[in-house]
Amino acid sequence: MTEAVSLRLPDELAQRLERLSKSIERSKTYIVTKALAEYMEEYEDYLIALNRLNDKDDKIVSEKELRA
Repeated sequence: MTEAVSLRLPDELAQRLERLSKSIERSKTYIVTKALAEYMEEYEDYLIALNRLNDKDDKIVSEKELRA
């Protein structure tokens, strides 16, 4: 199932999206969906790392321990 989402893009970004869409022969929806999914994965990983960094009770593993 899919859900429609509406957004406004700055002109320059919209033009870049249009050019990319034509050059790779994919829809703008395809490109935006892939880009958003990748961004969200990266950002979620970042948040996990940030939370672990700020968690004073989280055990820090040395490089030696990690390799073992």
